Amino acid sequence: MNTGTLVLFVGPPGSGKGTLKAFVRTQFPEAVFPMSWTTRPQRPSEADGDTYHFVDEDTFRHAAEAGEFLEWVSLDGSHLYGTPKSQYIPPLEAGKLVIREVEPQGVHSLQKLLSEYAIKTIFIDPGTWDDLARRIIARAPISAEELENRRLRYEREMPFKQEADFVIENPDGGLEAARRSIMEVLKSLVQR
Repeated sequence: MNTGTLVLFVGPPGSGKGTLKAFVRTQFPEAVFPMSWTTRPQRPSEADGDTYHFVDEDTFRHAAEAGEFLEWVSLDGSHLYGTPKSQYIPPLEAGKLVIREVEPQGVHSLQKLLSEYAIKTIFIDPGTWDDLARRIIARAPISAEELENRRLRYEREMPFKQEADFVIENPDGGLEAARRSIMEVLKSLVQR
């Protein structure tokens, strides 16, 4: 049976994973983009059901206890993120390209849970912390505490670059080159 490929976008917050995923969505309309559930507050620019399904913690934990998530994580001991099994397995069984943004710990979990499927990781490298901090601050208002949490995540997540199957450089001003690079990678995966 010819099963699909799960492609995981990994990179620190603000690295451009979401921007690149939105671009890829326009280029690969046949791909499947699983939607996560999260307990984090909805941003003013977000609509429920676009990228996330926003739920309260009790609803999330009930679904987790019922075994509905393929993987779920608690980031920094606060917000919960997870994706229902139903958004992965049927599309992969149908031979589809499934594209998902995840944290490094989510990658390891998915590699174990979906070991029978082809899984490829693409690390989005935003460059130095100083450059990324400027990008994060320019994107939306952020407290000093939240910025420090992002710095700590940056330090924890950057080493995953060594594990990734592909690395896409996305420094400030590098979005067009990053788009071209990610298209080359995805086209090569679809042709396999």
